Amino acid sequence: MQALVVYESMFGTTRDVARAIGNGLFPVMDVDLVEVGTATCLVDTDLLVVGGPTHAFGMSRSSTRQDAARQAAHATVSVDDGVREWLERVLPAVPGLAAAAFDTRVASPRVPGSAAKAIHRRLRRLGFEPVVPAESFWVDGTQGPLASGEAERAREWGAHLADLVAHRAHRTHGMSV
Repeated sequence: MQALVVYESMFGTTRDVARAIGNGLFPVMDVDLVEVGTATCLVDTDLLVVGGPTHAFGMSRSSTRQDAARQAAHATVSVDDGVREWLERVLPAVPGLAAAAFDTRVASPRVPGSAAKAIHRRLRRLGFEPVVPAESFWVDGTQGPLASGEAERAREWGAHLADLVAHRAHRTHGMSV
């Protein structure tokens, strides 16, 4: 089984979450971890996981990425297009392809809005089948780091996704688990 984890990250914390999710998926699935600027094709993918940082109550836009780049002490991880633009170009390889959405959000003060929920809605509209609700992972401050325990929680979430997709595949192919 094959998983594709596509992420957008400004300061590196969303990339860290994506890596942890990939580590959770890995025992059950082969994993391609791809920064959104280099993400292309969904061929032979059994699970698509998409994540990005929450900016201005939702998915980043060009203007919010520029603001993040101005705040960064070093070059941002994602430079050009973000998840919003990638989702405008992507089409599911197979209708009903399993998908999941995540984001990173500042833990305190907790601000409303979620990139993950917006990604989840877009994936559904594109014909993907989200297998879990959108998930948020918490960051201490705008530039991170991840809040305590969040990397492990992301790994566990990835393992849960892998199990769900494996069971789904077994049901689809008429096998018992």
